[in-house]
Amino acid sequence: MTLLHAENVVAGYTSADTILKGVSVHAKGGEIVAILGPNGAGKSTLLKAIAGQLTPREGAIRLEDQTIAGLKPREVAKRGVAYVPQEANVFPSMSIHENLEIGGYLAPQDSRARMSEIYGRFPMLAEKRREAARTLSGGQRQVLAVAIALMVAPQVMLLDEPSAGLSPVATQELFETIRSIRDAGVAVVLVEQNALDALDLAERAYILTAGRNHIDGNAKELAADADVRRAFLGG
Repeated sequence: MTLLHAENVVAGYTSADTILKGVSVHAKGGEIVAILGPNGAGKSTLLKAIAGQLTPREGAIRLEDQTIAGLKPREVAKRGVAYVPQEANVFPSMSIHENLEIGGYLAPQDSRARMSEIYGRFPMLAEKRREAARTLSGGQRQVLAVAIALMVAPQVMLLDEPSAGLSPVATQELFETIRSIRDAGVAVVLVEQNALDALDLAERAYILTAGRNHIDGNAKELAADADVRRAFLGG
């Protein structure tokens, strides 16, 4: 079932600055969708528009049949869309447990049960629950950021450059975490700096250029397409 519908979205940061010029993206439950494209294509802007960080000027954004375009980020999260930005996605001076408590603030019902589930899924977080988030490695911080997002029991998870700055080993560990979230029925939409890794991870992908849809399809087929590789994937 398609959970996320973003259709003909036009958005920007100022009235004179239009970044997205009619982008459409859809994501089903239980699939990973990669958003790729060159710098300035509008990838991160699209996630911010879906998450409520930006209000689209035109187009529609729906969670199933419920319109979420124009809602405040808090309201979008309450409805089941979790957004993990590239930076400033944890509270460094707070403990891991406190970070998770903040994540559960938007959906307090059953938050204790979700926290227990998260500690079961991520033993590292359970072991370090009383330690400050700033003591974690880069990969561990990203796992914590994802865990905070899971505290709202999302139907859709938006990830902006989750592997940025991580080692290859930490990246693969994080990708396994993302796969496990997909396997639980969540629709995962991610922007990734490494296009080939993203296509290997995802089921489907959209490639944007200059704020518009350029091409989309099965991720493995796009990765194997010689023209796509030449134009977007470094040959």
